[in-house]
Amino acid sequence: MKIHKEGNTTIFITFLFVAVVLLTFNHIFGQQTWFHVGLYALGLWFFIMIVRFFRSPTRETNTGPDKILCPADGKIVVIEKTNDPEYFHEERLQVSIFMSARNVHVNWFPVTGFIDYYKYHPGKHMVAFNPKASLLNERATTVIKTSQGKEILVRQIAGAVAQRIVTYPVVGEPVEQGEELGFIKFGSRVDLLLPLDTKLEISLNQKVTGKQTVIGYLG
Repeated sequence: MKIHKEGNTTIFITFLFVAVVLLTFNHIFGQQTWFHVGLYALGLWFFIMIVRFFRSPTRETNTGPDKILCPADGKIVVIEKTNDPEYFHEERLQVSIFMSARNVHVNWFPVTGFIDYYKYHPGKHMVAFNPKASLLNERATTVIKTSQGKEILVRQIAGAVAQRIVTYPVVGEPVEQGEELGFIKFGSRVDLLLPLDTKLEISLNQKVTGKQTVIGYLG
């Protein structure tokens, strides 16, 4: 387990904030009491939670040419057909993964191919499990085309707290299944838009693991 690079600044600022608050309180109320102990424990717990949020686990990729791997840790909250107004302009199979603040927030590529499309959209910050979040919240859309010509859309969606989406690849760049696609800070969601003939292997409310859980197989 390591700390993701996206957390370096946040962790440093959090450390300074906690240290300043505790030192200031200790200076004003010099006599040590059980309240001080509780405050120190609270500050330590808060710092540990921030560090834990930015953890980046080392995992083997459950690779396969026809496999669609889960791009994020979390829970399946949507499995349905939907019309995509942004890229496909036709019906697709949508699978949505909700990432709570307790989940790892690294995102990975579900398939091997090259980046065919990317667009960042500023937007609102409704709770990520709201159905309208897919089209109204801050989000970033990435489309990967496989060597068989299949296109998989991955949409990173910010939640009520998350206000920074990071996406690493650029259009035209080749990518490998299981490589890092990006990172979303704090509670968020990832949507997959898949071909209608995809053979799904997951169910609603199932807990899933990025790079390892098989979402389905390309038809």
